[in-house]
Amino acid sequence: MKNMLSIIILFISFQSNAQVNSVNLQASGLTCSMCSNAINKALRTVPYVTDVKADIKNSSFSISFKPGARVDFDELKKKVEGAGFHVAKLTATIHFNNLKVENDTHVNVDGMTMHFLHVKNQTLNGEIPVQVLDKGFVSAKEFKKNESFTKMSCYKTGVAGTCCSKAGIATGERVYHVSI
Repeated sequence: MKNMLSIIILFISFQSNAQVNSVNLQASGLTCSMCSNAINKALRTVPYVTDVKADIKNSSFSISFKPGARVDFDELKKKVEGAGFHVAKLTATIHFNNLKVENDTHVNVDGMTMHFLHVKNQTLNGEIPVQVLDKGFVSAKEFKKNESFTKMSCYKTGVAGTCCSKAGIATGERVYHVSI
């Protein structure tokens, strides 16, 4: 039993090879400092957010999280939309620890399934910014352009389909499409 517990702990430590540390979110539709304040207040209501710093000039927000917290990009997007605005760009700074990524493949990153697009095969280490490419996180034009980087249907829907089941991902699971 003791050996089994040791194996499980070792397996879990290998699965924890990345942690989302912060996000830089650029919003669209802002016209004044009151708009920025509305988004700032909305983002601060997310339980795992520790700090939000607004850059009014660039309509962007630097968001920090509690250590070890599971970050949900869709929840951040919903908060921005709930304040009456849209996400124009979301870049997450993730601390990687020997995570091998290949172009047009899925990997588990901090409890999220990420599908890396338009990247070279590599092993990620250290703090690396990763941009979310899904609908609602980039412009319609950029979303359409990124479509050429994959033949998998999960890019259009944002959820795993039969194409992803080959990678061991359950049908209907949220898939974030990202690039470095």
